[in-house]
Amino acid sequence: MNPREDRSPGCLFCRIRDGEIPADIVYRRDGVLAFRDIDPRAPVHILVIPEKHISGLPEAEDSDRELLGRICRAAALIARRESIERSGYRLVVNSGPDAGQAVGHLHFHLLGGRGLGWPPG
Repeated sequence: MNPREDRSPGCLFCRIRDGEIPADIVYRRDGVLAFRDIDPRAPVHILVIPEKHISGLPEAEDSDRELLGRICRAAALIARRESIERSGYRLVVNSGPDAGQAVGHLHFHLLGGRGLGWPPG
């Protein structure tokens, strides 16, 4: 399936994927797109998304397993490129409004470049 044919009306990340909204893209390969967050919460804050529109983690299907694996591998590669691989980084998925998911397109936050406390917030 061509991910550009799979679009949710008004989806911010689909519009970024399609080039309608500019973004600082740091990675694009094999159905995975990554770009810098416009409101970063850490020195490195990159959003890693499937090009295919999936509303959130609960909507991912068994057939998306390989794509989800590619997203995780892409995040690890980006962490290496951003020089945060050794110091450490966090890969976060917010699922639903109570968790803070603000955009209805599955996305992973790659955060690093400073100490990250636990629990967050």
